[in-house]
Amino acid sequence: MDYEYLKEKSKFVRVETLKIHQRVAETRVASSLSPIEIVVSLYYGGIIKFDPKDRFSDSRDRFIISKGHGSICMYPLLADLGFFDVSELENACKKGSFLGGIPDPVIPGYETVNGSLGHGPGVASGMAVALKSLNKKENVVVLTGDGELNEGSVWEAVMFASHHKLDNLTIIVDNNKTSMLNRSEQIVNLSPLSSRFEAFGWDTFEVQDGHSVQEVHSVLDKRIPERSGKPKVIIVNTVKGKGVPFLEKHHLCHILSVGSESIDEIIKDLE
Repeated sequence: MDYEYLKEKSKFVRVETLKIHQRVAETRVASSLSPIEIVVSLYYGGIIKFDPKDRFSDSRDRFIISKGHGSICMYPLLADLGFFDVSELENACKKGSFLGGIPDPVIPGYETVNGSLGHGPGVASGMAVALKSLNKKENVVVLTGDGELNEGSVWEAVMFASHHKLDNLTIIVDNNKTSMLNRSEQIVNLSPLSSRFEAFGWDTFEVQDGHSVQEVHSVLDKRIPERSGKPKVIIVNTVKGKGVPFLEKHHLCHILSVGSESIDEIIKDLE
């Protein structure tokens, strides 16, 4: 794998995500900056099967972005890959644009509605059951936030998936350790997270540095296609607001905006 290529794409997605936030300050930028190396590895690293010209192809992998409100980083990625015209990014999150602040399936590349947290694993479990019943080989991958795991619906899906041995299902946890109003451990402490999934019969894996494309890609690429008879979770340790120093350090970064002039300086430093 060309990791320099993935690094360049990560920088591109981070810069364009910041530009969207510069145009629309209400976007949840901190939550959108933490999973960038994950989605870049999936889409540019050859892990997810997709076809922008036939986005509902039966042979596509299903990628559910359960932390939808924190996925604005997907917009530049999907535009760059040809799901829609790059010019649409200028209107992202503005009135009248199909690229809403809360994404939904009108956006080419999005499979599901993502407004309410905690629904992604359940929807993905249904897709995984359906694919298995049809003897299909495609993978179902869900991206959740760690704070999102506080939702009870997540654990209903976790129990369902292990009972039905859905080894075509992978949950990737964007483990940025920060919820909306505080650090996650101050809200509901789920540590040690891997042990909780193991108790429900899941295979568990961890990425220590979620901003190393080499580490992220190597784990995702190896583990997602595995078929062990169990669903699997990959816990990726990330930093919320990655690339913006004051967000990285702030426990309320989820709800904070970055000033337009500051973004110019941040982008200059990134480039």
